[in-house]
Amino acid sequence: MRKILEYGGIVTGVLMIAFGIGAIWTGVDGRNTVRDSLAQEGIVGTPDSTIPGQKVDTGDEARAFANVMRKHALEATGGQTYAQMGRFLDSQGNPTNDEAAAAKDPKTGQPVENGARNLWVTETALSTALNMSYMAERLAVFGIVVGIALTLSGIGFIVLALGGALRRSSMDAKEPVVITRVQPQV
Repeated sequence: MRKILEYGGIVTGVLMIAFGIGAIWTGVDGRNTVRDSLAQEGIVGTPDSTIPGQKVDTGDEARAFANVMRKHALEATGGQTYAQMGRFLDSQGNPTNDEAAAAKDPKTGQPVENGARNLWVTETALSTALNMSYMAERLAVFGIVVGIALTLSGIGFIVLALGGALRRSSMDAKEPVVITRVQPQV
């Protein structure tokens, strides 16, 4: 039974090392993919951002740029978010949700859409993509850390299993110690 446990420890250790190496590889590949994809977009930090003039090519930089995009969108919408704005504009240019009160586009006859609301939708889509890059890079780093932990744990399992086998074989190789009891003389 002891041999089965020793072999099981070695097999478990090898599997943990393999999974650990796989997790590290996947994490590094994921991190590189995020960075390559961000670099392809050619985004550069605006002068009022925390990364002015800097190319956005890491998750942290993507998150910083998403924050400045939100700030710009709030400036453009007068501090209102999507849910706070009317869908349409009336004849005076004021937002309204009432389709009947909305100004009509002379070409299509359809109600005039609120451009600020459309701007908010675009900003939200773009900043969400940038924030996803941040999250993906953090998950990749987590995968690397988990991979390192699995690899070290696997090495530990193997060391423990081999240590037990070596200890047992060295004890088997020694001659038995005979202890004799001496009777005290009275």
